[in-house]
Amino acid sequence: MATTAQHVTDADLSALPRDGRKYEWVDGALRVSPAGFRHGVVSVRLSRRLDTHAAHHASGYVLDSSTGYRLPGGNVRSPDVSFVAAGRVPAAGLPAGFVELAPDLAVEVLSPEDRERDVLDKVGECLSAGTRLVTVFRSLTDVRRIDAGEPLDGEDVLPGFTCPLSELLP
Repeated sequence: MATTAQHVTDADLSALPRDGRKYEWVDGALRVSPAGFRHGVVSVRLSRRLDTHAAHHASGYVLDSSTGYRLPGGNVRSPDVSFVAAGRVPAAGLPAGFVELAPDLAVEVLSPEDRERDVLDKVGECLSAGTRLVTVFRSLTDVRRIDAGEPLDGEDVLPGFTCPLSELLP
């Protein structure tokens, strides 16, 4: 669902209600994506595992879907779960607002109501902006499907991270 607006500032996006929906600024329109219960459970389970691994290795920051990344084209994207390596965070400290960088890892938890075109647009935009791994998309042509019995792997973005996909699914 998209709602057209003339211009939305970072403050406008930050002031939107915390109502269980995810808001993104995409191609000049406010895009609203509600997330279901199962979606939330999977996102939190993965976030918890990633954060434990990242904290243990002091490798960076795991962020939730309320974190907005302003990408080079001007869009503000909010992956369901993301990771930014410690060395990429500004030396002045953690930014309070949206950051003008792409996460190193972006995870999208797919729901039945997700439109394939919208997901591929978001994946392509993140990869073009410098995201190194979007779940199992290395590029739009280097895609690997993971079945429930297989592990998610942090590859070179989060070395040593592995988690059976079946442990994330309710």
